[in-house]
Amino acid sequence: MDTNNQEVYEEQSAAPRRKKKKKKGWIIFLIILILAVAGGTGFYFMQRQKPISATEDFLENMRAMNFDGMKNLLQSNDMSALDNADITSDAYSSFFKKINEKMTYKIGKTNFHIQNGTASVTVHINYIDGADIYKETISEFLKQIVSTAFSGTTLTEEETQQKLASLLEEKSGSVEDKFTSIDITYPLIEADRKWKIVSLDADTVKVMSANFTNVQDEINQSLAEMNNSENAGVEATVTPAETTSIDMDNDHFTLRLKEFRVTQAIDDSDCLLLYCDYTNNSSSSSSALVDVQLSAKQNGEKLSPAVPKEDEPAIDNYIAEVEPGSTVTVCYAFSLNDKSDVTLEASEAFAFGGGNVTSQTIKLQ
Repeated sequence: MDTNNQEVYEEQSAAPRRKKKKKKGWIIFLIILILAVAGGTGFYFMQRQKPISATEDFLENMRAMNFDGMKNLLQSNDMSALDNADITSDAYSSFFKKINEKMTYKIGKTNFHIQNGTASVTVHINYIDGADIYKETISEFLKQIVSTAFSGTTLTEEETQQKLASLLEEKSGSVEDKFTSIDITYPLIEADRKWKIVSLDADTVKVMSANFTNVQDEINQSLAEMNNSENAGVEATVTPAETTSIDMDNDHFTLRLKEFRVTQAIDDSDCLLLYCDYTNNSSSSSSALVDVQLSAKQNGEKLSPAVPKEDEPAIDNYIAEVEPGSTVTVCYAFSLNDKSDVTLEASEAFAFGGGNVTSQTIKLQ
């Protein structure tokens, strides 16, 4: 082989080797690049998980009513949003722990900004709506307070709180659980390599307190509404149904109008006596006083209670304790303005939102 042919052969043999070497270099570069990207992606997702984990820790502390644990996960370190809520009271702690441990949640949309160390985590929460429990508790409490007042007994503040706590426990066991849901978006911030929720919000307090904040506030509101109803008439809070009878029948009581008559009051003026059969349908003793609110009007003016001249034992039955399933005849007495028609309205005493209302017009002549 001559010299020229040998040089050509060596050049042709070296070309594939150079291509293979160049291709191998690109493969190594791509592998390094992929590993770098994968490592960066892995780091990103690892960092992204941290605010989610912090939110989950916060929710678990909510479920356990661990206030110190919640506080440690708040960037503000401020739990003052609970100051006006009964969930921090030792008297109600057992009730609220049972309520909150039934809470469930699911992490939803997450926004994560690694550059400035902020994030937001949206959580779908299912929790107990305690509205029915509170209604039953406060209605029963008000009835018991009225009965206690008529017996001449006065409860201390501590005894009142204990009675409320006891009723909450009782009603939470007898009223069926009712769940509701809410979506809460928690803003988070990274500080000292730890992710924390910015602050305790009102919705979280609402979840923990089962849609209720303060038992005493609700009682005061109920008493105020009852007082307004006494001053302005039942129609101030509810609209009476189009009925022709004040007869009522519910889980608490049955009321049936038997008869009425006009007689003399103690001051010799005319008064109206209404005789009704009251039946206690509840599982505990009660009375017409604590179950029924009955009013009478003439020409739109509310009539005042009257004291009849004659002795009427059925009037005493109005405040008498009646055993479950028993029936007594009660008498309501009203002062009359004249002999015009009288409109009667009956409703459930201490009912939230006014409850059921019936009406009936009676003719005196």
